[in-house]
Amino acid sequence: MRVLVVNWQDRTNPQAGGAEVHLHEIFGRLAARGHSVSLLVSGYAGAAARETVDGMEVHRVGSRNTFNLFCPGYYRRELAGRFDVVVEDLNKVPVFAPLWAREPLVLLVHHLFGATAFREASAPFAAATWLLERPIGRLYRGVPVESVSESTADDLVARGLLRQDVTVIHNGVDLGFYHPDPSVARAAQPTFLFVGRLKRYKQVDLALEAVARLRDGGTHVRLDIAGRGDDEPRLRAAVDRLRIGDRVAFEGFVSEERKRALLRTAWATVLPSPKEGWGITNVEAAACGTPAVASDSPGLRESVVHGKTGLLVRHGDVPALAGALRSLAVDPARVETLGRGALEFAQDFTWDHAADLTERHLQGVICSNRDDL
Repeated sequence: MRVLVVNWQDRTNPQAGGAEVHLHEIFGRLAARGHSVSLLVSGYAGAAARETVDGMEVHRVGSRNTFNLFCPGYYRRELAGRFDVVVEDLNKVPVFAPLWAREPLVLLVHHLFGATAFREASAPFAAATWLLERPIGRLYRGVPVESVSESTADDLVARGLLRQDVTVIHNGVDLGFYHPDPSVARAAQPTFLFVGRLKRYKQVDLALEAVARLRDGGTHVRLDIAGRGDDEPRLRAAVDRLRIGDRVAFEGFVSEERKRALLRTAWATVLPSPKEGWGITNVEAAACGTPAVASDSPGLRESVVHGKTGLLVRHGDVPALAGALRSLAVDPARVETLGRGALEFAQDFTWDHAADLTERHLQGVICSNRDDL
């Protein structure tokens, strides 16, 4: 199978996030199985125009802001006709591959921004993102789709795609790496953890407000924030304004080993986003035996089973979020009970299984198109 994946970035990009982790975990495995996999992604300062990463041939063109303009032309000049299938891995905004891809096409979707774009970007950029998503229902109707969650599948159908064209394949977790360590104890005091890019739409500030509310109520908790991003100055200012500097620590970018250590010692992870593709950090935490507290929002309500693997709260409800954190802070036994449920839940999600399902789906698309010839 010869596969071209078109994505905004590859995992070596300094701005890479969860979508790039998914890309390399899935398609790197397909490359290791003997399939020919190429990536068409944006470039960045110091990056080679061509190199091999995780067994995949990477083609870089344009930049973060110009990739959508340059990738169709590069494809036509350098890549068209070489593949059995093209996968448009939609990240941020579509590249509208149905307009220029010559091979059978599959659309892979983590989540769509919709109106949440206005929480992240300036009004002009948010409006552009919102507008560029508008044609998806019409332009991609009839294209086979892979979605990482039922929530995203529902969103796509609401925009006009056909449900029978959407295959849900959940993300995986490296259970060989993320697992409990009996020699590692939880933090001595109630400690919660956010892991991810520091972007405005993640709304980490809600967790900060919850910490301040708990302080005012006499409950002492800590919040560790692991990650980097352009929302960090605003979050640091919020810490100062709320006077919780003694209860919040910014870890910055952390290695996978450090992230695993933080997940093992945390009492729970916190993810207050209004929307996620799935919430892979919740399942990485679960694999370490750590529960999650998250917004009851699209994607997240699939990676957290309320009352079994963690707690879901209404998005934006700071008193409810604070109450959920307090319920764990005062009850270590409940933390352990939810942690055991989380660990059991995580066993159903592996990257190998996700790669198996992706391989099967792509081969089915290829065979279906050959039968139609």
